Amino acid sequence: MLAQLVTSFIATSGFGIIFNVPKQALIKCGFVGMVGWLIYYYLVEQTMDSVPASFIAAFFIAVISHVFARKYKTPVIIFTVGGIIPLVPGGLAYDAMRYFVLNDYNMAIQLAAKVLMIAGAIAIGIVFSEVFNQVYRNIMVHLRKNA
Repeated sequence: MLAQLVTSFIATSGFGIIFNVPKQALIKCGFVGMVGWLIYYYLVEQTMDSVPASFIAAFFIAVISHVFARKYKTPVIIFTVGGIIPLVPGGLAYDAMRYFVLNDYNMAIQLAAKVLMIAGAIAIGIVFSEVFNQVYRNIMVHLRKNA
């Protein structure tokens, strides 16, 4: 488990370095990716399918990203994009392409469909988090006006 956490932290921080994330945000980006991977890994270990696990992990990554963006006055995209990197199904996409090249179309289609579902789950998780954030803000504004 420790190796999983360290690896996801390094991968997320490394991606941040490649894409010129501000230096003071690199550790925070790594933390967001590490927490997202921890959630995903835990859910998959508890026998949840990788699609809903990716959705839930992406949702929490985006929520943490919103919190960090507000707290550290940094754009949300810095934390969100870096945070989802450990969830991206790159190995699965590679395997799908490999099976296409090997003319094993049944397996290739199965893997490609899984890749698309995981990618869609990540995107929907981020969108749901944004909706959740907007609803939360509207409720807080409404409560402050009525208080």
